[in-house]
Amino acid sequence: MVWLTAATALLTMLGTAPAGAADEWQKVGGDARSGVSGLAYEGRTGDGAGVHVLVVHDNKRSGRQRLSRITHWEGSDGISPITWNGPEPVDLEAIEAIPGMPGEYLAITGRGIVYRLKVTGSTATVVDYSPLPAIGEGDDFESFALVAQNGKLAALWADRGAGADRPATLYAAPLSFAPWGQPQFGAVTRRAYRAAYPTDDGTRHISDISVTGSGRIVVSSAADAGDDGPFDSAVSDAGRVSVSAAGRVRVTLAASPTVLGSFPRYKIEGVECLPGSAEALLGTDDENLGGYVRTMPFCAA
Repeated sequence: MVWLTAATALLTMLGTAPAGAADEWQKVGGDARSGVSGLAYEGRTGDGAGVHVLVVHDNKRSGRQRLSRITHWEGSDGISPITWNGPEPVDLEAIEAIPGMPGEYLAITGRGIVYRLKVTGSTATVVDYSPLPAIGEGDDFESFALVAQNGKLAALWADRGAGADRPATLYAAPLSFAPWGQPQFGAVTRRAYRAAYPTDDGTRHISDISVTGSGRIVVSSAADAGDDGPFDSAVSDAGRVSVSAAGRVRVTLAASPTVLGSFPRYKIEGVECLPGSAEALLGTDDENLGGYVRTMPFCAA
């Protein structure tokens, strides 16, 4: 009887998730409005067995959900809405916790508007917002990461690129904050990046960025054939970043990125290395098919 119950549960999961999702990916959204466009670590659960993360949704119409909280355990997830208090963004694509500032985050839109947020309970309040620096013609952003080294902060973000003719452009700059809260960026450097996988015509070479404690740059790449797929994606070791005591940011990209894992049928748009762990939390925005999360050991030093 126990075996029959387990088998029935497994068949139920297989009937509601894409092929290969059972016992791996966990569903957190059921439609195009609730996919995972970006992830930010918020903290551990009280028992230490799970994590709380903030999730941005790339909704464009007024009144739709922009931000949620996922509580992720192995084999189970809970999701709850976060109320957005302040000017409403269009097309949020990434979010990152600000190191050393508990409860504060930076979130960016596809067109490069940066929102500084203060999250308290189930409300996110906009502290300030401004454009990213050095936005290039046609840039479309899906990624953002912050690095804290030697008492200094730096930001990494990327135009996602599009297929063979447009590699991603990875931007990096020192970061500080004005007394009134506005993010302020220093001198910007740029590096071109091509994904080793996938290699479809519409490949987004960088769909998200995370940085390990030692400075490894971990990126996701994704291919999207339309709102119903098929999708394809991978997570790769892209290179390294360092920030000197003087605040100088140095990015070294790998000539041949190492693919850490490939994920046919999924469109990964969120990668978050979990502090104190080798685990990365991955999130997908599979458009009409919803969103999924899972962990993978991609963030070892």
